[in-house]
Amino acid sequence: MLTIDSLKAFGADTDEGLGRCMGSESLYLRLTGIVLQDQGFEKLQKAVEENDLDAAFEAAHALKGALGNLSLTPIYKPVCDITELLRSRTETDYAPLVAQILEGRDRLKELAEG
Repeated sequence: MLTIDSLKAFGADTDEGLGRCMGSESLYLRLTGIVLQDQGFEKLQKAVEENDLDAAFEAAHALKGALGNLSLTPIYKPVCDITELLRSRTETDYAPLVAQILEGRDRLKELAEG
């Protein structure tokens, strides 16, 4: 089950995230649970696998907003990195960043389910 303490241990900036949720812990935790179900993670992975940089950028950019609003830093940071690389259409292997993003999401899901 997600708690403020478990999110802090995960590396989230819960003070900042709570501030964006007007101090409502229940809202913050609910929104964090919702972002874990975001299809953008799968869309990003699929687009990168298909080398569709436009679709990958759209998925990454949307995730960046949701993760940034909740200050889920361990996932937000690599999403920011991939978003900027995709924005500039940098020729690189995006798979390691996608793996890092999905690993962070999966660790957070484990916290939510535990």
